[in-house]
Amino acid sequence: MTKCKPFVKWAGGKRQILEKLLESAPDKFNKYYEPFIGGGALFFELCPKSAVINDYNSELMNVYMVLLNKDKFNNLCNTLDEFEKKHDENFYYSIRNLDRNKVTFETMPDYYRAARTIYMNKAGFNGLYRVNAKNEFNVPFGKKVKLNTYERDNLKNIHDYLSSIDIEILSEDFESSVKSANRNDFIYFDPPYDTDKDGFIGYTQNGFGKDEQRRLAEVYKNLADKGCYVMLSNHNTALIQELYAAFNIRVITARRNINSVGTKRGPVEEVIITNY
Repeated sequence: MTKCKPFVKWAGGKRQILEKLLESAPDKFNKYYEPFIGGGALFFELCPKSAVINDYNSELMNVYMVLLNKDKFNNLCNTLDEFEKKHDENFYYSIRNLDRNKVTFETMPDYYRAARTIYMNKAGFNGLYRVNAKNEFNVPFGKKVKLNTYERDNLKNIHDYLSSIDIEILSEDFESSVKSANRNDFIYFDPPYDTDKDGFIGYTQNGFGKDEQRRLAEVYKNLADKGCYVMLSNHNTALIQELYAAFNIRVITARRNINSVGTKRGPVEEVIITNY
């Protein structure tokens, strides 16, 4: 099967460190779990035959669900074609503001919401996905005159792949998404990163702070005790070093380009942590 690639540009995306992740991944495993799937770079590279993918961002996971269904996939592509033709600043804000009316937004066809998610990711400023306290998308227009929102061949490959495997697509808390994991299953955690400074945690309305990092570390330890293969990536911070001191910590260098402040983009130290 032709390899797929992420259909969105996602904050913290793993394409640039994919080789290092593959080097650290187990050679063999049973079911694959990714509780913070995002753009799914590692997932699409590994192409597991059995998987549970999850993200608390329900709009993102709606796209995966739509891509799983043939008719909805076709409707998604047709809607994106329509969006590209209408694309300009006024159109962008009209699409962005659809979530201000919760009643009409929640009754909108799922393929249309999926098209909205992809379109805003490509048309918004610097590929950010950010919501406010009301869970309303609030990224400004990216000022692109012409827009290519998707590659049809890639989306078709994703549809073919998802519809050919044993897959569960969830949008819930990361802890509950891995409850069914058993010995020799592989779990890859790619959470919103910890930071020693003020950082971007606005993927969802609830954010992801220090307490969540600590809870994640407990989940990691419990899965390791069950005999699962567990891998996690994060920033190389004092807290992360402390929480995972009992495991294998590999420090790597990565470049991060998604940030509204240009001076905060550039090389950073990250870690890949494994229990094997």
